[in-house]
Amino acid sequence: LVNLRPLVPGHVLVVSNRVAPLLSDLEEEEYEDLFRTVRVVQKVLKKQYKCDAFNVAVQDGQGAGQSVPHVHVHILPRYNTDTEGDGIYNKLENWAPRDTEKRVRPRLDVPDDSERRDRTEKEMADEAAIYKSLINESL
Repeated sequence: LVNLRPLVPGHVLVVSNRVAPLLSDLEEEEYEDLFRTVRVVQKVLKKQYKCDAFNVAVQDGQGAGQSVPHVHVHILPRYNTDTEGDGIYNKLENWAPRDTEKRVRPRLDVPDDSERRDRTEKEMADEAAIYKSLINESL
C-alpha cells in the first residue's frame, strides 16, 4: 500500500492478506509471503528512487507503537547522505515512544505533522500504478 502521509518519498506499507494483529499470529506461509513481498517491494523502490538503503520496520503490537491492529511492514527508501554512519540507530532509539520514560526525544529528520499533508486518492493510485508496473516488469 502507498502511505497516506509518507515520512519520506516512497514510504510504503506491506500488509498481510489476512487481518492479524501480530507477526506471531501469522501462519508460517503468511509470514514467509509477507517478507518475500517486502523484498520484491524493496527492489521496486530501489529502481524507482535510486536509493542506497531502506528502513524496514514493524511495530508489532500496541506497546510498540502499532496504531492499526493489522500486521504491516513500513519500507522507507534511504540514502547514504541521510545520516552519518550508524547515527540513524541512535536517532531511532531516542525517537521511539516510551511511556515509562519522561524525556525529550530528538526527532528523525522528517517533516512535522503540520507540514505533512494527506494525499489525494489519485496521487496514491498513480504512485501505486508505478509500483505495480515495476513489479510486473520484475516477475
